[in-house]
Amino acid sequence: MLNGFDRLLMFGALFMVASCASTMPEDPAFETLAGKYIEKYLELYPERATALGEHRYDHRLNDYSAAGLRVRLDFHKKFQKSLRKIDSEQLTPINRIDYFILKNQLEKSIFRLEVLEEHQWNPLVYNIGGAIYNLIARDFAPLDERMANLKERLVLVPRVTAMAKANLNNPPKVHTETAILQNKGTMNLIENELEEFIDQISSPDLKREINVAREKAVDALRYYGSWLENDLLPESNGDFRLGKKNFEKKLRLTLDSDMRMSDILRQAEVDLLATQTALFDVAAGLHIEYWGPVDESATPELRKRVIKRVLDRLAESRPDNETIVEKAQSRLEDCTAFVAANDLVRVPDEPVELIVMPEFQRGVAVAYCDAPGPLEPEGRTFYAISPTPADWSDERVTSFFREYNDFMLDNLTIHEAMPGHYLQLAHANRFEAPTRIRAVFASGPFVEGWATYAEQLMVESGYGGPELKMQQLKMRLRMIINAIIDQRIHTDGMTEEEAMMLMMEEGFQEEGEAAGKWRRACLTSAQLSTYYVGNIEVNEIRRAYEAKNGADFDQREFHDKLLSFGSPPPRHLEGLMGL
Repeated sequence: MLNGFDRLLMFGALFMVASCASTMPEDPAFETLAGKYIEKYLELYPERATALGEHRYDHRLNDYSAAGLRVRLDFHKKFQKSLRKIDSEQLTPINRIDYFILKNQLEKSIFRLEVLEEHQWNPLVYNIGGAIYNLIARDFAPLDERMANLKERLVLVPRVTAMAKANLNNPPKVHTETAILQNKGTMNLIENELEEFIDQISSPDLKREINVAREKAVDALRYYGSWLENDLLPESNGDFRLGKKNFEKKLRLTLDSDMRMSDILRQAEVDLLATQTALFDVAAGLHIEYWGPVDESATPELRKRVIKRVLDRLAESRPDNETIVEKAQSRLEDCTAFVAANDLVRVPDEPVELIVMPEFQRGVAVAYCDAPGPLEPEGRTFYAISPTPADWSDERVTSFFREYNDFMLDNLTIHEAMPGHYLQLAHANRFEAPTRIRAVFASGPFVEGWATYAEQLMVESGYGGPELKMQQLKMRLRMIINAIIDQRIHTDGMTEEEAMMLMMEEGFQEEGEAAGKWRRACLTSAQLSTYYVGNIEVNEIRRAYEAKNGADFDQREFHDKLLSFGSPPPRHLEGLMGL
Protein backbone atom coordinates (compact mmCIF):
# COMPACT_ATOMS: atom_id res chain seq x y z
CA MET A 1 0.00 0.00 0.00
CA LEU A 2 1.28 3.48 -0.88
CA ASN A 3 1.87 5.88 2.01
CA GLY A 4 0.98 9.59 1.73
CA PHE A 5 4.34 10.66 0.35
CA ASP A 6 4.45 7.82 -2.18
CA ARG A 7 1.00 8.83 -3.39
CA LEU A 8 2.25 12.39 -3.73
CA LEU A 9 5.23 11.29 -5.79
CA MET A 10 2.93 9.31 -8.07
CA PHE A 11 0.59 12.28 -8.39
CA GLY A 12 3.50 14.61 -9.16
CA ALA A 13 4.85 12.27 -11.81
CA LEU A 14 1.45 11.87 -13.45
CA PHE A 15 0.87 15.60 -13.28
CA MET A 16 4.18 16.36 -14.96
CA VAL A 17 3.64 13.75 -17.65
CA ALA A 18 0.12 14.96 -18.36
CA SER A 19 1.17 18.60 -18.35
CA CYS A 20 4.25 18.17 -20.51
CA ALA A 21 3.29 15.35 -22.85
CA SER A 22 -0.19 16.64 -23.74
CA THR A 23 0.76 19.89 -25.41
CA MET A 24 -1.65 22.60 -26.50
CA PRO A 25 -1.34 24.74 -29.67
CA GLU A 26 0.29 27.74 -27.98
CA ASP A 27 2.72 25.79 -25.77
CA PRO A 28 5.73 25.90 -28.14
CA ALA A 29 5.37 29.65 -28.71
CA PHE A 30 5.01 30.40 -24.99
CA GLU A 31 7.89 28.16 -23.94
CA THR A 32 10.15 29.76 -26.54
CA LEU A 33 9.13 33.26 -25.47
CA ALA A 34 9.57 32.48 -21.78
CA GLY A 35 12.99 30.96 -22.42
CA LYS A 36 14.17 34.03 -24.33
CA TYR A 37 12.80 36.35 -21.66
CA ILE A 38 14.61 34.57 -18.83
CA GLU A 39 17.88 34.50 -20.78
CA LYS A 40 17.80 38.24 -21.43
CA TYR A 41 16.49 39.00 -17.94
CA LEU A 42 19.47 37.26 -16.34
CA GLU A 43 21.82 39.21 -18.58
CA LEU A 44 20.23 42.58 -17.77
CA TYR A 45 20.02 41.87 -14.02
CA PRO A 46 23.39 40.22 -13.27
CA GLU A 47 23.17 40.71 -9.49
CA ARG A 48 19.79 38.98 -9.45
CA ALA A 49 21.21 36.25 -11.70
CA THR A 50 23.92 35.46 -9.15
CA ALA A 51 21.35 35.26 -6.35
CA LEU A 52 19.25 32.89 -8.46
CA GLY A 53 22.23 30.61 -9.07
CA GLU A 54 23.06 31.61 -12.67
CA HIS A 55 26.77 32.47 -12.72
CA ARG A 56 27.49 33.52 -16.31
CA TYR A 57 27.25 37.17 -15.29
CA ASP A 58 29.06 37.07 -11.96
CA HIS A 59 31.63 39.56 -13.28
CA ARG A 60 29.04 42.30 -13.82
CA LEU A 61 26.95 44.73 -11.77
CA ASN A 62 23.56 46.21 -12.62
CA ASP A 63 23.64 49.14 -15.05
CA TYR A 64 21.78 52.19 -13.73
CA SER A 65 22.90 54.58 -16.45
CA ALA A 66 20.20 56.32 -18.48
CA ALA A 67 20.99 54.04 -21.41
CA GLY A 68 20.95 50.91 -19.23
CA LEU A 69 17.58 51.81 -17.69
CA ARG A 70 16.13 52.51 -21.12
CA VAL A 71 17.32 49.11 -22.38
CA ARG A 72 15.57 47.39 -19.45
CA LEU A 73 12.31 49.24 -20.02
CA ASP A 74 12.33 48.52 -23.77
CA PHE A 75 13.10 44.87 -23.01
CA HIS A 76 10.08 44.42 -20.74
CA LYS A 77 7.76 46.28 -23.13
CA LYS A 78 8.92 44.20 -26.10
CA PHE A 79 8.13 40.93 -24.32
CA GLN A 80 4.85 42.28 -22.98
CA LYS A 81 3.77 42.98 -26.55
CA SER A 82 4.84 39.48 -27.66
CA LEU A 83 3.06 37.80 -24.74
CA ARG A 84 -0.22 39.48 -25.67
CA LYS A 85 -0.17 37.60 -28.98
CA ILE A 86 -0.36 34.25 -27.15
CA ASP A 87 -3.80 32.91 -26.24
CA SER A 88 -3.58 31.69 -22.64
CA GLU A 89 -6.61 29.45 -23.19
CA GLN A 90 -4.53 27.44 -25.67
CA LEU A 91 -1.90 26.48 -23.09
CA THR A 92 -1.60 23.45 -20.84
CA PRO A 93 -2.47 24.19 -17.17
CA ILE A 94 1.17 24.29 -16.06
CA ASN A 95 2.09 26.76 -18.79
CA ARG A 96 -1.07 28.81 -18.28
CA ILE A 97 -0.08 29.53 -14.69
CA ASP A 98 3.41 30.57 -15.77
CA TYR A 99 1.85 32.73 -18.51
CA PHE A 100 -0.01 34.76 -15.88
CA ILE A 101 3.04 34.92 -13.61
CA LEU A 102 5.06 36.33 -16.53
CA LYS A 103 2.25 38.74 -17.43
CA ASN A 104 2.23 40.09 -13.88
CA GLN A 105 6.04 40.26 -13.76
CA LEU A 106 6.21 42.30 -16.96
CA GLU A 107 3.59 44.77 -15.76
CA LYS A 108 5.34 45.11 -12.41
CA SER A 109 8.77 45.70 -13.98
CA ILE A 110 7.41 48.35 -16.34
CA PHE A 111 5.54 50.04 -13.49
CA ARG A 112 8.65 50.21 -11.30
CA LEU A 113 10.85 51.57 -14.09
CA GLU A 114 8.39 53.92 -15.74
CA VAL A 115 6.20 55.13 -12.87
CA LEU A 116 7.95 54.59 -9.53
CA GLU A 117 11.44 55.33 -10.93
CA GLU A 118 13.12 54.16 -7.71
CA HIS A 119 16.59 54.74 -9.18
CA GLN A 120 15.87 58.47 -8.78
CA TRP A 121 14.86 58.49 -5.12
CA ASN A 122 15.87 55.24 -3.42
CA PRO A 123 19.60 54.99 -2.60
CA LEU A 124 19.12 51.42 -1.34
CA VAL A 125 18.93 50.39 -5.02
CA TYR A 126 22.68 51.02 -5.28
CA ASN A 127 23.78 48.78 -2.39
CA ILE A 128 26.27 46.37 -3.99
CA GLY A 129 26.94 44.44 -0.77
CA GLY A 130 24.79 41.49 -1.84
CA ALA A 131 26.52 41.27 -5.20
CA ILE A 132 29.87 40.85 -3.41
CA TYR A 133 28.63 38.63 -0.60
CA ASN A 134 26.88 36.17 -2.92
CA LEU A 135 30.22 35.30 -4.54
CA ILE A 136 31.79 34.22 -1.24
CA ALA A 137 28.83 32.85 0.71
CA ARG A 138 28.61 29.54 -1.19
CA ASP A 139 31.22 27.26 -2.77
CA PHE A 140 29.44 26.99 -6.12
CA ALA A 141 32.78 27.21 -8.01
CA PRO A 142 36.53 27.11 -7.20
CA LEU A 143 37.59 30.03 -5.03
CA ASP A 144 39.95 31.55 -7.61
CA GLU A 145 37.16 31.58 -10.19
CA ARG A 146 34.74 33.26 -7.80
CA MET A 147 37.36 35.77 -6.68
CA ALA A 148 38.25 36.64 -10.28
CA ASN A 149 34.60 37.55 -10.86
CA LEU A 150 34.51 39.38 -7.55
CA LYS A 151 37.51 41.45 -8.68
CA GLU A 152 35.61 42.50 -11.82
CA ARG A 153 32.67 43.57 -9.68
CA LEU A 154 34.97 45.57 -7.40
CA VAL A 155 36.37 47.34 -10.46
CA LEU A 156 32.82 48.46 -11.31
CA VAL A 157 32.00 49.87 -7.85
CA PRO A 158 33.19 53.43 -8.67
CA ARG A 159 30.88 53.39 -11.71
CA VAL A 160 27.90 52.36 -9.57
CA THR A 161 28.53 55.10 -7.00
CA ALA A 162 28.89 57.62 -9.82
CA MET A 163 25.55 56.51 -11.30
CA ALA A 164 23.94 56.81 -7.85
CA LYS A 165 25.22 60.37 -7.45
CA ALA A 166 24.02 61.27 -10.94
CA ASN A 167 20.54 59.74 -10.52
CA LEU A 168 19.51 60.41 -6.93
CA ASN A 169 17.49 63.53 -6.26
CA ASN A 170 15.61 64.48 -3.08
CA PRO A 171 15.06 60.95 -1.65
CA PRO A 172 13.12 60.37 1.57
CA LYS A 173 15.27 60.92 4.63
CA VAL A 174 14.69 57.41 5.99
CA HIS A 175 16.03 55.88 2.76
CA THR A 176 19.21 57.97 2.86
CA GLU A 177 19.79 57.21 6.53
CA THR A 178 19.46 53.48 5.89
CA ALA A 179 21.73 53.71 2.84
CA ILE A 180 24.41 55.38 5.00
CA LEU A 181 24.20 52.51 7.49
CA GLN A 182 24.33 49.82 4.80
CA ASN A 183 27.18 51.53 2.93
CA LYS A 184 29.31 51.29 6.06
CA GLY A 185 28.51 47.59 6.23
CA THR A 186 29.49 47.11 2.58
CA MET A 187 32.78 48.92 3.18
CA ASN A 188 33.51 46.64 6.13
CA LEU A 189 32.69 43.59 4.01
CA ILE A 190 35.16 44.61 1.30
CA GLU A 191 37.85 46.06 3.53
CA ASN A 192 37.88 43.44 6.30
CA GLU A 193 35.68 40.38 5.72
CA LEU A 194 37.15 39.61 2.28
CA GLU A 195 40.61 39.25 3.80
CA GLU A 196 40.27 35.57 4.70
CA PHE A 197 39.16 34.71 1.16
CA ILE A 198 41.92 36.75 -0.47
CA ASP A 199 44.49 34.92 1.67
CA GLN A 200 43.32 31.62 0.13
CA ILE A 201 43.76 32.72 -3.51
CA SER A 202 46.35 30.52 -5.22
CA SER A 203 47.31 32.97 -7.98
CA PRO A 204 49.69 35.78 -6.85
CA ASP A 205 48.63 37.90 -9.84
CA LEU A 206 44.95 37.60 -8.99
CA LYS A 207 45.66 38.36 -5.34
CA ARG A 208 47.52 41.52 -6.34
CA GLU A 209 44.81 42.60 -8.80
CA ILE A 210 42.00 42.07 -6.34
CA ASN A 211 43.78 44.10 -3.65
CA VAL A 212 44.18 46.99 -6.09
CA ALA A 213 40.50 46.75 -7.05
CA ARG A 214 39.47 46.45 -3.42
CA GLU A 215 41.34 49.59 -2.45
CA LYS A 216 39.71 51.59 -5.25
CA ALA A 217 36.27 50.20 -4.40
CA VAL A 218 36.61 51.14 -0.73
CA ASP A 219 37.79 54.63 -1.69
CA ALA A 220 34.77 55.03 -3.96
CA LEU A 221 32.40 53.83 -1.22
CA ARG A 222 34.06 56.12 1.32
CA TYR A 223 33.58 59.16 -0.90
CA TYR A 224 30.06 57.99 -1.68
CA GLY A 225 29.31 57.63 2.04
CA SER A 226 30.61 61.13 2.66
CA TRP A 227 28.40 62.42 -0.16
CA LEU A 228 25.39 60.58 1.30
CA GLU A 229 25.93 62.14 4.71
CA ASN A 230 27.08 65.64 3.80
CA ASP A 231 25.32 66.36 0.50
CA LEU A 232 22.37 64.05 -0.04
CA LEU A 233 21.05 63.74 3.53
CA PRO A 234 20.47 67.51 3.99
CA GLU A 235 18.57 67.44 0.68
CA SER A 236 16.57 64.30 1.52
CA ASN A 237 13.13 65.84 1.88
CA GLY A 238 11.19 63.51 -0.41
CA ASP A 239 7.99 61.78 0.70
CA PHE A 240 8.41 58.05 1.30
CA ARG A 241 4.63 57.61 0.98
CA LEU A 242 3.63 56.22 -2.41
CA GLY A 243 0.13 57.70 -2.36
CA LYS A 244 -3.09 55.76 -2.91
CA LYS A 245 -2.87 55.35 -6.69
CA ASN A 246 0.71 54.06 -6.81
CA PHE A 247 0.42 51.99 -3.63
CA GLU A 248 -2.78 50.30 -4.81
CA LYS A 249 -1.15 49.32 -8.10
CA LYS A 250 2.10 48.19 -6.48
CA LEU A 251 0.11 46.17 -3.92
CA ARG A 252 -1.92 44.47 -6.66
CA LEU A 253 1.22 43.57 -8.62
CA THR A 254 3.09 42.42 -5.49
CA LEU A 255 0.28 40.21 -4.20
CA ASP A 256 -1.05 38.93 -7.55
CA SER A 257 -4.19 38.13 -5.58
CA ASP A 258 -7.95 38.36 -6.01
CA MET A 259 -8.15 40.32 -2.74
CA ARG A 260 -8.70 44.06 -3.15
CA MET A 261 -6.93 46.67 -1.04
CA SER A 262 -10.12 47.72 0.77
CA ASP A 263 -11.02 44.08 1.53
CA ILE A 264 -7.58 43.46 3.03
CA LEU A 265 -7.90 46.38 5.43
CA ARG A 266 -11.45 45.50 6.44
CA GLN A 267 -10.61 41.85 7.13
CA ALA A 268 -7.43 42.79 8.99
CA GLU A 269 -9.36 45.02 11.39
CA VAL A 270 -11.80 42.17 12.12
CA ASP A 271 -8.99 39.64 12.58
CA LEU A 272 -7.15 42.01 14.91
CA LEU A 273 -9.97 41.85 17.46
CA ALA A 274 -10.45 38.09 17.06
CA THR A 275 -6.74 37.43 17.60
CA GLN A 276 -6.66 39.65 20.69
CA THR A 277 -9.51 37.56 22.11
CA ALA A 278 -7.63 34.33 21.39
CA LEU A 279 -4.50 35.80 22.96
CA PHE A 280 -6.39 36.69 26.12
CA ASP A 281 -7.76 33.15 26.40
CA VAL A 282 -4.23 31.72 26.39
CA ALA A 283 -2.94 34.47 28.70
CA ALA A 284 -5.74 33.75 31.20
CA GLY A 285 -4.63 30.12 31.46
CA LEU A 286 -1.01 31.08 32.06
CA HIS A 287 -2.09 33.77 34.51
CA ILE A 288 -3.77 31.07 36.62
CA GLU A 289 -0.51 29.12 36.62
CA TYR A 290 1.61 32.14 37.55
CA TRP A 291 -0.60 34.25 39.82
CA GLY A 292 -4.13 32.87 40.00
CA PRO A 293 -7.43 33.27 38.08
CA VAL A 294 -8.56 36.43 36.29
CA ASP A 295 -12.02 37.86 35.73
CA GLU A 296 -12.89 36.72 32.19
CA SER A 297 -15.66 39.32 32.04
CA ALA A 298 -13.08 42.07 32.52
CA THR A 299 -13.13 45.20 30.36
CA PRO A 300 -11.04 45.29 27.16
CA GLU A 301 -8.43 47.44 28.91
CA LEU A 302 -8.13 45.00 31.82
CA ARG A 303 -7.81 42.12 29.34
CA LYS A 304 -4.94 43.93 27.64
CA ARG A 305 -3.23 44.35 31.00
CA VAL A 306 -3.52 40.61 31.62
CA ILE A 307 -1.99 39.86 28.21
CA LYS A 308 0.78 42.39 28.82
CA ARG A 309 1.55 40.98 32.25
CA VAL A 310 1.93 37.43 30.90
CA LEU A 311 4.04 38.61 27.96
CA ASP A 312 6.27 40.53 30.36
CA ARG A 313 6.74 37.34 32.38
CA LEU A 314 7.71 35.40 29.25
CA ALA A 315 10.14 38.17 28.25
CA GLU A 316 12.19 37.50 31.39
CA SER A 317 13.55 34.39 29.64
CA ARG A 318 15.60 35.82 26.80
CA PRO A 319 18.91 35.58 24.94
CA ASP A 320 21.55 38.28 24.53
CA ASN A 321 24.11 39.09 21.86
CA GLU A 322 26.41 36.36 23.15
CA THR A 323 23.78 33.59 23.29
CA ILE A 324 21.23 34.35 20.55
CA VAL A 325 22.97 32.37 17.79
CA GLU A 326 23.58 29.36 20.03
CA LYS A 327 19.98 29.39 21.24
CA ALA A 328 18.64 29.74 17.71
CA GLN A 329 20.71 26.73 16.65
CA SER A 330 19.25 24.67 19.49
CA ARG A 331 15.74 25.76 18.50
CA LEU A 332 16.42 24.76 14.89
CA GLU A 333 17.45 21.26 15.96
CA ASP A 334 14.38 20.90 18.20
CA CYS A 335 11.98 22.08 15.47
CA THR A 336 13.51 19.72 12.92
CA ALA A 337 13.19 16.75 15.26
CA PHE A 338 9.55 17.64 16.06
CA VAL A 339 8.53 17.99 12.39
CA ALA A 340 10.08 14.62 11.55
CA ALA A 341 8.70 12.83 14.61
CA ASN A 342 5.17 14.09 13.96
CA ASP A 343 5.34 13.46 10.20
CA LEU A 344 4.07 16.97 9.42
CA VAL A 345 5.84 17.36 6.08
CA ARG A 346 8.84 15.91 4.24
CA VAL A 347 12.03 17.26 5.83
CA PRO A 348 14.60 18.27 3.17
CA ASP A 349 18.06 16.74 2.97
CA GLU A 350 19.63 20.05 1.91
CA PRO A 351 21.79 21.63 4.65
CA VAL A 352 20.80 24.77 6.57
CA GLU A 353 23.35 26.86 8.48
CA LEU A 354 22.63 29.51 11.08
CA ILE A 355 24.78 32.65 10.66
CA VAL A 356 25.12 36.17 12.04
CA MET A 357 23.47 38.57 9.57
CA PRO A 358 26.11 40.38 7.48
CA GLU A 359 26.40 44.03 8.47
CA PHE A 360 25.60 45.39 5.01
CA GLN A 361 22.15 43.73 5.12
CA ARG A 362 21.07 45.08 8.50
CA GLY A 363 18.62 47.86 9.08
CA VAL A 364 15.46 46.35 7.52
CA ALA A 365 14.70 42.95 9.13
CA VAL A 366 15.81 41.08 12.27
CA ALA A 367 16.23 37.72 10.53
CA TYR A 368 15.95 36.18 7.09
CA CYS A 369 16.28 32.91 5.24
CA ASP A 370 18.78 32.93 2.36
CA ALA A 371 18.15 29.79 0.34
CA PRO A 372 20.27 28.74 -2.65
CA GLY A 373 18.84 30.11 -5.88
CA PRO A 374 16.46 27.88 -7.84
CA LEU A 375 19.01 27.79 -10.68
CA GLU A 376 21.78 26.66 -8.31
CA PRO A 377 22.37 22.90 -8.58
CA GLU A 378 23.15 22.62 -4.88
CA GLY A 379 24.02 24.77 -1.91
CA ARG A 380 23.41 25.60 1.71
CA THR A 381 20.55 27.63 3.10
CA PHE A 382 21.48 30.35 5.58
CA TYR A 383 19.23 31.29 8.48
CA ALA A 384 20.59 34.72 9.44
CA ILE A 385 20.06 36.43 12.80
CA SER A 386 20.91 40.10 13.35
CA PRO A 387 22.54 41.04 16.66
CA THR A 388 21.98 44.53 18.04
CA PRO A 389 24.18 47.32 16.64
CA ALA A 390 27.19 48.28 18.73
CA ASP A 391 25.98 51.86 19.19
CA TRP A 392 22.65 50.89 20.79
CA SER A 393 22.02 51.90 24.40
CA ASP A 394 21.64 49.22 27.07
CA GLU A 395 17.96 50.14 27.35
CA ARG A 396 17.35 49.63 23.63
CA VAL A 397 19.24 46.31 23.64
CA THR A 398 17.11 45.09 26.54
CA SER A 399 13.95 46.12 24.69
CA PHE A 400 15.10 44.19 21.62
CA PHE A 401 15.71 40.97 23.50
CA ARG A 402 12.50 41.31 25.50
CA GLU A 403 10.75 41.23 22.12
CA TYR A 404 12.92 38.40 20.80
CA ASN A 405 12.79 36.36 23.98
CA ASP A 406 13.33 32.60 24.08
CA PHE A 407 9.75 31.83 23.06
CA MET A 408 9.71 34.39 20.25
CA LEU A 409 13.03 32.95 19.08
CA ASP A 410 11.25 29.60 18.79
CA ASN A 411 8.57 31.18 16.62
CA LEU A 412 11.12 33.06 14.53
CA THR A 413 13.04 29.84 13.88
CA ILE A 414 9.84 28.11 12.79
CA HIS A 415 9.08 30.95 10.38
CA GLU A 416 12.52 31.39 8.85
CA ALA A 417 13.71 27.80 8.89
CA MET A 418 11.76 24.75 10.04
CA PRO A 419 9.15 24.11 8.76
CA GLY A 420 9.00 27.64 7.29
CA HIS A 421 11.07 29.30 4.58
CA TYR A 422 13.97 26.85 4.50
CA LEU A 423 11.74 23.82 4.15
CA GLN A 424 9.34 25.43 1.65
CA LEU A 425 12.09 26.79 -0.60
CA ALA A 426 13.91 23.45 -0.57
CA HIS A 427 10.70 21.82 -1.81
CA ALA A 428 10.19 24.60 -4.37
CA ASN A 429 13.68 24.21 -5.81
CA ARG A 430 12.79 20.63 -6.79
CA PHE A 431 9.84 21.70 -8.92
CA GLU A 432 10.33 21.24 -12.67
CA ALA A 433 8.33 22.81 -15.49
CA PRO A 434 8.70 23.50 -19.21
CA THR A 435 9.85 27.06 -18.39
CA ARG A 436 11.84 28.67 -15.56
CA ILE A 437 9.29 31.45 -15.00
CA ARG A 438 7.92 30.09 -11.73
CA ALA A 439 11.41 29.35 -10.39
CA VAL A 440 12.73 32.85 -11.09
CA PHE A 441 9.64 34.81 -10.03
CA ALA A 442 8.48 33.21 -6.78
CA SER A 443 5.30 34.53 -5.17
CA GLY A 444 5.98 36.52 -1.99
CA PRO A 445 2.48 35.88 -0.63
CA PHE A 446 2.88 32.11 -1.03
CA VAL A 447 6.38 32.09 0.48
CA GLU A 448 5.33 34.23 3.44
CA GLY A 449 1.88 32.64 3.62
CA TRP A 450 3.45 29.23 4.10
CA ALA A 451 5.91 30.51 6.74
CA THR A 452 3.14 32.11 8.82
CA TYR A 453 0.98 29.02 8.34
CA ALA A 454 3.95 26.96 9.60
CA GLU A 455 3.87 28.94 12.86
CA GLN A 456 0.22 27.95 13.35
CA LEU A 457 0.91 24.36 12.35
CA MET A 458 3.61 23.83 14.95
CA VAL A 459 1.50 25.26 17.77
CA GLU A 460 -1.58 23.31 16.70
CA SER A 461 0.54 20.14 16.65
CA GLY A 462 1.58 20.66 20.28
CA TYR A 463 5.02 22.18 19.93
CA GLY A 464 6.08 24.66 22.61
CA GLY A 465 2.98 24.65 24.79
CA PRO A 466 0.92 27.73 25.76
CA GLU A 467 4.02 29.90 26.08
CA LEU A 468 4.84 29.47 22.40
CA LYS A 469 1.17 29.87 21.50
CA MET A 470 1.25 33.26 23.22
CA GLN A 471 4.15 34.31 21.02
CA GLN A 472 2.60 32.82 17.88
CA LEU A 473 -0.60 34.78 18.47
CA LYS A 474 1.44 37.89 19.20
CA MET A 475 3.22 37.30 15.88
CA ARG A 476 -0.18 36.90 14.25
CA LEU A 477 -1.15 40.28 15.65
CA ARG A 478 2.08 41.67 14.22
CA MET A 479 1.27 40.14 10.82
CA ILE A 480 -2.21 41.69 10.84
CA ILE A 481 -0.93 45.09 11.97
CA ASN A 482 1.79 44.93 9.30
CA ALA A 483 -0.94 44.86 6.64
CA ILE A 484 -2.83 47.69 8.31
CA ILE A 485 0.12 50.06 8.68
CA ASP A 486 1.50 49.15 5.25
CA GLN A 487 -1.68 50.42 3.66
CA ARG A 488 -2.51 53.29 6.00
CA ILE A 489 1.00 54.77 6.01
CA HIS A 490 1.23 54.93 2.25
CA THR A 491 -2.38 55.87 1.44
CA ASP A 492 -3.94 57.55 4.50
CA GLY A 493 -1.05 59.58 5.93
CA MET A 494 -0.74 57.49 9.11
CA THR A 495 1.86 59.17 11.34
CA GLU A 496 4.73 57.53 13.16
CA GLU A 497 2.99 58.21 16.48
CA GLU A 498 -0.23 56.57 15.28
CA ALA A 499 1.62 53.54 13.92
CA MET A 500 3.68 53.16 17.09
CA MET A 501 0.57 53.36 19.26
CA LEU A 502 -1.18 50.69 17.18
CA MET A 503 1.81 48.34 17.31
CA MET A 504 2.54 48.81 21.01
CA GLU A 505 -0.96 49.10 22.48
CA GLU A 506 -2.91 46.76 20.20
CA GLY A 507 -0.05 44.45 19.17
CA PHE A 508 1.88 44.43 22.49
CA GLN A 509 5.18 45.11 20.72
CA GLU A 510 8.23 46.51 22.47
CA GLU A 511 9.15 50.09 21.57
CA GLY A 512 12.31 49.02 19.73
CA GLU A 513 10.45 46.50 17.58
CA ALA A 514 7.73 49.01 16.74
CA ALA A 515 10.30 51.67 15.81
CA GLY A 516 12.06 49.21 13.52
CA LYS A 517 8.78 48.22 11.88
CA TRP A 518 7.86 51.85 11.24
CA ARG A 519 11.18 52.22 9.45
CA ARG A 520 10.63 49.04 7.47
CA ALA A 521 7.13 50.10 6.43
CA CYS A 522 8.56 53.36 5.12
CA LEU A 523 11.29 51.52 3.18
CA THR A 524 9.38 48.55 1.75
CA SER A 525 5.91 49.52 0.59
CA ALA A 526 3.55 46.59 -0.18
CA GLN A 527 5.94 43.90 1.11
CA LEU A 528 4.52 43.88 4.65
CA SER A 529 1.10 42.93 3.30
CA THR A 530 2.37 39.69 1.75
CA TYR A 531 2.41 37.88 5.12
CA TYR A 532 -1.22 38.49 5.98
CA VAL A 533 -2.70 38.01 2.52
CA GLY A 534 -0.59 34.89 1.92
CA ASN A 535 -1.64 33.47 5.28
CA ILE A 536 -5.32 34.02 4.49
CA GLU A 537 -4.98 32.32 1.11
CA VAL A 538 -2.97 29.31 2.34
CA ASN A 539 -5.45 28.72 5.16
CA GLU A 540 -8.36 28.93 2.72
CA ILE A 541 -6.72 26.23 0.57
CA ARG A 542 -6.28 24.05 3.66
CA ARG A 543 -9.94 24.44 4.67
CA ALA A 544 -11.16 23.67 1.14
CA TYR A 545 -8.92 20.61 0.88
CA GLU A 546 -10.07 19.28 4.25
CA ALA A 547 -13.71 19.83 3.32
CA LYS A 548 -13.25 17.96 0.05
CA ASN A 549 -11.40 14.98 1.57
CA GLY A 550 -13.31 14.71 4.84
CA ALA A 551 -12.24 11.70 6.89
CA ASP A 552 -9.62 10.83 4.27
CA PHE A 553 -7.71 14.09 4.87
CA ASP A 554 -3.98 13.35 5.36
CA GLN A 555 -2.04 16.29 6.78
CA ARG A 556 1.37 15.13 5.57
CA GLU A 557 0.03 14.39 2.09
CA PHE A 558 -1.64 17.82 1.93
CA HIS A 559 1.54 19.67 2.90
CA ASP A 560 3.78 17.76 0.53
CA LYS A 561 1.33 18.23 -2.31
CA LEU A 562 0.90 21.94 -1.59
CA LEU A 563 4.67 22.45 -1.65
CA SER A 564 5.24 20.38 -4.80
CA PHE A 565 4.28 23.13 -7.29
CA GLY A 566 7.09 25.59 -6.60
CA SER A 567 6.06 29.02 -5.28
CA PRO A 568 3.15 30.20 -7.46
CA PRO A 569 0.66 32.88 -6.35
CA PRO A 570 -1.80 31.11 -4.01
CA ARG A 571 -4.76 31.94 -6.28
CA HIS A 572 -3.44 29.38 -8.79
CA LEU A 573 -3.13 26.58 -6.25
CA GLU A 574 -6.81 25.72 -5.94
CA GLY A 575 -6.83 24.19 -9.42
CA LEU A 576 -3.50 22.47 -8.87
CA MET A 577 -4.81 20.95 -5.63
CA GLY A 578 -7.94 19.67 -7.40
CA LEU A 579 -10.30 22.03 -5.59
